[in-house]
Amino acid sequence: MSTTIERVQSGADETFAKDALPLGTRLPAPPGTDLTRINWPYAGTFLVLHGLALLVFVPWFFSWAGFIAFFLGVLVFGQLAIPIGYHRLLTHKSFRAPKWFERTIATLAMCSGQETPARWVAWHRIHHQHSDHHEDPHSPLVSFFWSHMNWLVHESNGSGKTFARYEKYARDILRDPYYMWLEKIRYASPIFFMAHAVVYAAITGLVTVAIYGWGMTALQLSASIFVWGVIARTVWVWHITWAVNSLTHLFGYRNFDTPDGSRNNWFVTVLTGGEGWHNNHHADQASATVQIRWWEIDLSFYAIKLLERIGLASHIVPPRHIREAVRQKVSSDTAA
Repeated sequence: MSTTIERVQSGADETFAKDALPLGTRLPAPPGTDLTRINWPYAGTFLVLHGLALLVFVPWFFSWAGFIAFFLGVLVFGQLAIPIGYHRLLTHKSFRAPKWFERTIATLAMCSGQETPARWVAWHRIHHQHSDHHEDPHSPLVSFFWSHMNWLVHESNGSGKTFARYEKYARDILRDPYYMWLEKIRYASPIFFMAHAVVYAAITGLVTVAIYGWGMTALQLSASIFVWGVIARTVWVWHITWAVNSLTHLFGYRNFDTPDGSRNNWFVTVLTGGEGWHNNHHADQASATVQIRWWEIDLSFYAIKLLERIGLASHIVPPRHIREAVRQKVSSDTAA
C-alpha cells in the first residue's frame, strides 16, 4: 500500500509528499543547530531528574502506594496528557474537546516535563512535514541518541526552536489566549512542573500524616509516593515519548509505503498505549485511530471513545477510507 503523508495544520487537511531518502542515508544535524552550545535548562533538568530517579532502586523508597502512584501518574500525565492531548487533539485535530478540558490536559502535559503546547505542536508538525529529511528536528538518520533526546539539549535557531516557527506551525494554538499567555512566561514548563511537584508533595504529606501521624512511617510513605509518583513517572514518560521518535523510525514493519522511516513497533505500542503503530499514523495523520489491522490495538483511541461517551470528546476523525467513502457519497448525492 502507498500513500502521501497528510499534514494537519490549523485544523485543515493538507497533503504533500517527499521522496524517500536512500537506505543507509546519514543526515547532519538539522539546519541552525549549534552542536557546540548546550541548552542547559534542558540538559540540567534531564541530568537532575535521571539522577533522582535512581532512588527507586533504594529499598527505603519503595512502597506499593508509590508504585500505584507511578502507574496512575503514567495513565494521567503520560497517556491522557501527551498522546491523546498534545498529539491527537492539539497537533492533529483528530477530535474536539471542551475548551476547559483541552486546557486542563495541556496543563497536565507541562506538569510532566513537556514543553508548552505551541512549541510541542510546532515541533511535531515540522517533524511530519520533513520526516526523516534534513529539516526533521529529531530523525534517527542523524543518530539514535539524537532522535531520542539529544536534539533537545543543543541550542538552535532552526528546527522549530524559534517563536517565528511556532507562529508558522502552531498559529491555531496561539490563537487561544491561555496558550499565548504560556508562551509569554519565561520557563513556563519548568515553573509548572515545579509547582505541580510542590503541590503533589504537600498533599501527599498531609494525607500520610493524617493517616499515620507525625513519624517515620509517614515520612517514608510520602517520600516513596513522591519519588515514584513524580520523579520516576516523569522520567518514564519522557522515555516512552522519546521512543516514538527513535525506535519507531528504526525498528518494526510497515503497512504503508510512506516517504520516511516510520515503522509499526509493538514494543513502543505496549509502552504508550498505541503510539507505536507509527507507520499507520504517518500514513493517515488526521485519523483519531492508528488501528489498521484487527490486532493492532490502539488503547488511546478507545480512551477517546470513552471520553466521547461522557461528553468530553466529539467530532472524532475516522480513518481515511471512511472519510473517502463519506466524501464520495456526498459528491454522488450532490450530483444527483
